[in-house]
Amino acid sequence: MKRSSKYINANYRIKVYGVLENGEKINSLVGVSGIIAIIGVDFLNKFLDRAENSMQDSTTCKLRRGIKVTFYAK
Repeated sequence: MKRSSKYINANYRIKVYGVLENGEKINSLVGVSGIIAIIGVDFLNKFLDRAENSMQDSTTCKLRRGIKVTFYAK
């Protein structure tokens, strides 16, 4: 990971919405370990770069498999 878990949890709230691979529906806030379990480290780094370059309070990133990840700046 490019950034530490402490930095990410201190600066962002991460909400995940959609259907997971096992068919389970999710709509909740997760921490760094939860988002890594769902999308992996590569996508997390890519989405965090997008969220930090954005000048908005929230950044939404969508995956083709039906998962939507929203980063809310604190």
